[in-house]
This record gives sequence, C-alpha cells and structure tokens, in this order.
Amino acid sequence: MRQDADPGLFGPRSVTWQLHSDPVMWIAGVRALWLQALHPVAVRGVMINSGFRKDPWGRLMRTADFVGTLSYGTTEAAEAAGARVRRIHRLLGVDDPELLLWVHCAETDSYLSVARRSGIPLTDAAADRYVDEHRTSARLVGLDPDTVPASTAGLAAYFDAVRPGLAAGPDARTVADFLRRPPVKPVLVPAREVVWRRVSALAYDTLPPYAHALYGRPAPPPETVTRRLVATAGLLRRVPARLRWRLPPRHILRAVDRLGARTRPDPYAYPAPYSLPGPAAILEEPRRQYGIDGGDSTRWGTPD
Repeated sequence: MRQDADPGLFGPRSVTWQLHSDPVMWIAGVRALWLQALHPVAVRGVMINSGFRKDPWGRLMRTADFVGTLSYGTTEAAEAAGARVRRIHRLLGVDDPELLLWVHCAETDSYLSVARRSGIPLTDAAADRYVDEHRTSARLVGLDPDTVPASTAGLAAYFDAVRPGLAAGPDARTVADFLRRPPVKPVLVPAREVVWRRVSALAYDTLPPYAHALYGRPAPPPETVTRRLVATAGLLRRVPARLRWRLPPRHILRAVDRLGARTRPDPYAYPAPYSLPGPAAILEEPRRQYGIDGGDSTRWGTPD
C-alpha cells in the first residue's frame, strides 16, 4: 500500500474493505430494507420525511453511495458524508438514537448474514471484527459507538430485545409493495420482472423466521434459501470485478487507484496477503464473543 495515501476509515486491513466489494452486497442491501421496514416508528419516519414515496430509487442509490464512501472513500470524504447525513437527520427530525440504532443493526446484520450464507468464508472472529468495525459507521450517522453492538453476540442480544416491538404495519406493507414491484419506465419493465423481482424475493427469503411471521408469509426451508443464494452469488461473481467496479460511483476503483494495486479487495482472501497482523488502526481489538445468532440470521456460516 502506498504509504502516503489515505486508507480511509477502514482501509485494506479491515473485514469491511474485503466484504463490501462482493456483488452479493446488493442482495444484502435489499434484505436490510425488508428488515428495517418492520420497525413501525422507524419506517414511519422514512415514509413521512425522506421522500421515499416520490423518489425511492434515488433514496436507494444515495444509501448505496453513502455506504461506498464510508467503505472506500478518503477519511475526509467519509466524515463529510457522515456530517451531511447527520444534518439531514436533524432537519427531518429522524435523529432519535433508538431509530438510528435499529437501522444500523439491520444493515450490519443483513450484510454479514447474506455474505456468510452466500459462501464467503468468514470465521467467527472475522464476523465479530466486522460488527465491531461498524461502530465507526454508527458514529458517522450520529450514534455513540459505545451504545452499538460490538460483536455478533451483542447483535443477537439487540435483536432479542427489540423483537417484541416489531410489526408489519401499513408503512411496512408500502415498502414491501415497492420492493416487489418498484415503479420503472416502461422500457425497464422486462428487466424488473426478470431481474429485480428475483433479487428482491431472494433477499426477502433470507430474512429470519420472525420477520417472515410478521409479514404473514411462511418461511421457506433455510437450506433451500442458502442453496439459491450460493447459486445466485456464484453467477454474480462470474462478472469480472474490474467490470462491476466500473459502474458509478466507482468507489472501489478509486480506492485501489489511490492506494495501489495490492489493496484490491477480495472477500475470499481475508486477511488479505498484503495486510499486516492486527486490527486496522482505527479499531480497538474486537471482542471475541462467539455463538453466532444475529437476530436468527448471522448464525449462518459457510455452507458445506
């Protein structure tokens, strides 16, 4: 890695750097939306204040851009993105720490669960480290990192505590309708039917059993879902990384250009061969608590 280059908030030595480069993260992001919609207060704030109804695609793309900036951007770019998000939250009145924590944990759980079920060989220690790393993301959206789960066990405990307050109310149904059949231009309708609906359905199927119960649909057999996820991820990974990463906004390509070719992320090579031992500089040593069960989801390890 180029010694004079800014690695950003995470850098090539982090689990985040490797994991977020995988195309299965798009499925994980859709899963996070399915899960986040089950918090009645949080989803009400989204529906009232965020412009989701008028510009749902724009909101999705802005969220993806934010995650990419935090994962691969410079420290300055990530801090600036976080400041913008905190300012918007304050203006819209959606900066309640309880709601921000729900959104954060649903995202972290979804990214980790889908990645592991799709075949990425993360050890339990690496999974704990990933959760711990994302206390940094939590800080950027306005949370106190000390109040955010720092391990998969902590994440599981959080979901156990919040589960009684979850429900699939009218707002959740509105989000679900969008996720099943989002509005698109007529020319894109075939792509929506062939591609998007399958991605959305697979993302939904990866939800934990309690989420299926709340949405009122039976949960498919976990083994079947995992096989489908592995197969879909395999197809996505056949697209060359350099080609995938050329799609806007090109966060990964810009990061590799900034730091050098040896920092090219590879979720199957964590810890990466160019990495030095030990956690990334911004992190404390992660708490190693095992017993993976993040809301009945991060318990999935690498499929046999």
